[in-house]
Amino acid sequence: MRTPAEVWEGIESVFLDFHWIIVLEALFICIIAYVVLKTLWDNNAKRFIPVYIFLILLTGTIALFSEKVDSGMFYMFLMLLSLFFLFLFSVEIKRGIWNAGKRVPKTSSSASAARSTAVAARADEYVTGIVKAVQSLSKNNTGALIVLSNGNLPKEIIDSGVTLNAKISNQLIEGIFIPKAPLHDGAMIIYGDKIQAAGCFLPLTQKDFPKDYGTRHRAGIGVTEVADVSTIIVSEETGIVSVVKHGEITRYVDSESLKRFLKEYYWKEFNAEGKKA
Repeated sequence: MRTPAEVWEGIESVFLDFHWIIVLEALFICIIAYVVLKTLWDNNAKRFIPVYIFLILLTGTIALFSEKVDSGMFYMFLMLLSLFFLFLFSVEIKRGIWNAGKRVPKTSSSASAARSTAVAARADEYVTGIVKAVQSLSKNNTGALIVLSNGNLPKEIIDSGVTLNAKISNQLIEGIFIPKAPLHDGAMIIYGDKIQAAGCFLPLTQKDFPKDYGTRHRAGIGVTEVADVSTIIVSEETGIVSVVKHGEITRYVDSESLKRFLKEYYWKEFNAEGKKA
C-alpha cells in the first residue's frame, strides 16, 4: 500500500515528465465516460449514473494507493465497465447510429407544422383505440397486460409470444384478451403504431407487494425493472386499471389519466425518433 506522500510524488512525476501519451490517455477516458453517461441520460437510466461514476472513482483511488493495481488494470476495468453499460442499451445505440446516418430534408415552417399535426393525429388515434379497449376490458373484468415498448425489450421476451405487427385497434386488443383465447394469458407488446406481439412471457418482480397483486401485476412491474418500458394492467378480479413506470405502480387509473400516460409515450415515440427535444 502506497503512502499519501508516495502517491503525491507519483502525481508530480506525471507533470514533470510530461508526455503526449498522457494527454491521449486522459482524452480517451473522457470520451469513453462521456459516451456512457450520455447513453444512460438519453435512455432514462439516470439512476445508473452515480453508480458508474462511483465505480470509476473507487477503482482510480485503489490504483493510486495500491502497488498491485497499475494503470493498465485500471484502463481494463474502465473498458469492461463501460462496455457493460453500453451493452445494456445496444438497441438504442444502434437505432441512434442508424438515425444519425439518415439525411433530414429541409422543410419550411408550414411543412413542419403540417407534419407535427399529422403526427399528433396519429398519436391521438392510437391513444383513443387503446383507452377504449382498456375501458371495455375493465368494465367486463377481463384481465389484460399491455407493454409500451421503445424497441429495447430483450429478444427472448418478444420470441416467447406470437409476432403480429398488426395495426392498433380496440377490437383487436379486446379480442386478444378474451378469456380462453389462445394468447389472453400473456402480455401484449405495443411498439409505436403496431401491436408487435401477444402472448409474451415477462420476468416477475422480486420485490414484496400486497397479496392481491397476482402474476399479471408482478409481471407488469418486473418488465419495467429490466427494460425502459411502461405497462398497463387490467385486473381480472376487480377490473382496476393500473400503470407502471420504472417499477412504480399507480392504481385506480381513470380514462383521462390513462390518456395522459399514453400521450407521454407517443410524444416520446414520434418526436425525433423517440427522443425528447
